[in-house]
Amino acid sequence: MPEITLVAETGRPVGSRPSGRLRAAGKIPGVMYGHGNDPVPVAVDGRALRAALTTDAGLNALLSLDLGGRTQLAMAKEVQRDPVRGRVVHVDFLIVSRDEVVTADVPITLVGEAVELHKNEGVVGQELFTLTVHATPADIPPHLEVDITNLMVGDTIRVGDLALPSGVTTDVDAESAVVLGQPPQVRAADLVPEGAEEAEEAAEEEEEGAEAAAAEGGEAPAAEAAEGAGDAAAPPSAESEH
Repeated sequence: MPEITLVAETGRPVGSRPSGRLRAAGKIPGVMYGHGNDPVPVAVDGRALRAALTTDAGLNALLSLDLGGRTQLAMAKEVQRDPVRGRVVHVDFLIVSRDEVVTADVPITLVGEAVELHKNEGVVGQELFTLTVHATPADIPPHLEVDITNLMVGDTIRVGDLALPSGVTTDVDAESAVVLGQPPQVRAADLVPEGAEEAEEAAEEEEEGAEAAAAEGGEAPAAEAAEGAGDAAAPPSAESEH
């Protein structure tokens, strides 16, 4: 991993207001520490920092901090971002040396196409997205590739199956799952209990029968009432007048 030179100004004023003024000027406040040294407040150019941390190495980039006359190897141990805008607002630089083993989180990238898995409507389930490794700064890989070409339903690719580069180790349990070949996802329609559809149809038929019976029972009384009303309205016969 090549070193990236980054100019770091020392002696910056500390506090929220001075830090705000630095950010307004396009600079990012930070602190450099490690190897038993007292923390040193620094400031770096925002664009230069962004360029340094967006290479293939990402946050694991090996930085050569130019401190105005001397250089110091370091890594961006922690980067704080604005929760709304996502911009970097502070960075912690950890002093390192080329021959010391450091700890870093390396992204896991899936490569290949699980053709047979998809043919059987299976789903690729990634369980682990980064792996914590130990290595010298120059040996930290930018990412770890996991080939899923031969993944089938029911298969599991574990940490122990990963091919770590020479000089790179991990303490993560070898049995921890990285990728799963998951069975077809269950649809909501498939969750209907057995016999529920038949019961629903029977209930609908029963309801329709009840409505029909109510309709028939209502017509006869209505007809009789109509006839009765007609009889009551008829004029008396001539015989009754006499």
